[in-house]
Amino acid sequence: MLTYTERAARVLQRIQELAAISEDDYGVTRTFGTPAFVRGSALVRSWMEAAGLVTRIDNIGNVRGRLLSKRVGARTFVIGSHIDTVVNAGTFDGPLGVLLGLDLLEQLAARPLDMPFHIELMAFSDEEGVRFHTTYLGSKVAAGSFDFSLLTKPDARGISLAEALDVMGGNVQELASDALPANEWLGYFEAHIEQGPVLWEKKIPVALVTAIAGQQRVGLTFTGMAGHAGTVPMDMRQDALAGAAEFVLAVEQYGLAHKERLVATVGKLDVRNSASNVISGEVTCSLDVRSADAAQLQAGCEALHAQALAIARRRDLGLTWSPIQQTAPVACDAEMNKLLAQAIAGAGHPVVELVSGAGHDAVPISAVAPATMLFVRCYKGISHNPLENAEQPDIAAALEVSERFLAQLINHHNHA
Repeated sequence: MLTYTERAARVLQRIQELAAISEDDYGVTRTFGTPAFVRGSALVRSWMEAAGLVTRIDNIGNVRGRLLSKRVGARTFVIGSHIDTVVNAGTFDGPLGVLLGLDLLEQLAARPLDMPFHIELMAFSDEEGVRFHTTYLGSKVAAGSFDFSLLTKPDARGISLAEALDVMGGNVQELASDALPANEWLGYFEAHIEQGPVLWEKKIPVALVTAIAGQQRVGLTFTGMAGHAGTVPMDMRQDALAGAAEFVLAVEQYGLAHKERLVATVGKLDVRNSASNVISGEVTCSLDVRSADAAQLQAGCEALHAQALAIARRRDLGLTWSPIQQTAPVACDAEMNKLLAQAIAGAGHPVVELVSGAGHDAVPISAVAPATMLFVRCYKGISHNPLENAEQPDIAAALEVSERFLAQLINHHNHA
């Protein structure tokens, strides 16, 4: 029998094999529906098949492998994460959870065991939302909450989601049938790199996720008057870029003033018809506000909207405020978290509780099943970056904790 260290080495090897499948030669980019994504999905499915799982790729592109219980009426416990990436990504965000889950099921499949429930490993197809600018496509189909109006949504090249699914071999008429019915869900577990620096700084390998922050994303456009940089007096300008710059700093200041309760970010700035000798006439920027407290999230967005309006009035600018996405905070399931905390302590680690500021597939799944998450330490908390890394000892620790958690869950349902 392999040690946890040896098993972690195998997980790392598979992560690197998957990372080698990319849309470019200089990094890891594997966005939903691309040829690289399809090749990556086929590789993950081949590993599931080799482990003895019953596999399929569903109509949204999720790779799914089931370890079946022999009990009549057994429900399904799902282990999952995603295999799509952002552009120029790291190698661990998503695939770590999938391939750690695969290792767990390999161990279970290799020995005779009276399973009280099915276990299904789901490698979700699109969590990041890069191509169609909407997140959780894969997990929403599995949860039965997919928005069918998205099928007409085009990507940057004008290809609709429905057309992309057709190229992948999916059948949009069968999407609804890919949902696991709500009454068949037993629970959900996801392991994921922390994407933050807490565990790295504390030198602790894993943490219990208590909640996932809610998000509000907004697009703002400041509209002024383009003009010649050399001829319009400074006090007579309607400089849209100056207004946007003031808003960027206002967002940072608000976030710092409320740092215990939320984070706020402007991550994108688009200066229309920009030139070094032109006063900007139109600037569009993004706003991303996140909090585990729904009231604080709403209050923060309202306060920043008011600040944007005040900046626009003071500078004689037009302002459009366009909400793009809103996700409510999600609390992880108390009973599942109790079992996971016991597994962490049983493996000899302190039980560190963290709120996830990043979104995860556990968000849509939590609407139909009790969900729990395990964070794994990553290098300096870096993510969505080629420097993203998780070390073998930490992955070994995550494997032991996850296996203890599954054993406790199986034991609990065997004696229920």
